[in-house]
Amino acid sequence: MQRVMAISGFSGSGKTSLVKALLLHFNAYGWSVNVIKHSHHALELEPPHKDSAQFRKAGAAEVMVISPYQMAIMRDLPDATMPSLAEQLARLSPADIVLLEGFKHEAVAKIEVWRASTGKPLCSDPHTVAIATDSPQQLPATTLRVLDLNDSATVAHFIIDYFQEKKHA
Repeated sequence: MQRVMAISGFSGSGKTSLVKALLLHFNAYGWSVNVIKHSHHALELEPPHKDSAQFRKAGAAEVMVISPYQMAIMRDLPDATMPSLAEQLARLSPADIVLLEGFKHEAVAKIEVWRASTGKPLCSDPHTVAIATDSPQQLPATTLRVLDLNDSATVAHFIIDYFQEKKHA
């Protein structure tokens, strides 16, 4: 079973900060971690004058840029159809866990990041397994586990425990 956990919530809630903190904890535990970040914006990972951008502009379906230190694959989505989450996961190398940033509409386990200061409501997704917040006293009533957003070690342990329980269920 592939471990996939989404860190979801509205923009400005602290998803990126939590994912970065979780990466430190999981790496310290010796876990390999992949991350998929959802964006609503067009991606510009390469300057338009670079060879790789020119190859795509000339019609290459995909362009891989590789060095001894990194690699990236760029593919334009001309019909604006994003690959399914299953297709995205299949492209990744094996890892102990995959963290998703965003993906609040996917049917995967999620920890919702919620801050009262954003003025946004809870997403109320049926796949949410916990809420990470810095303002529990302002959180609407919930039966979900409430985690301290500022205690990333506890959030990491919650995720580990969640997958341990799923494995034995």
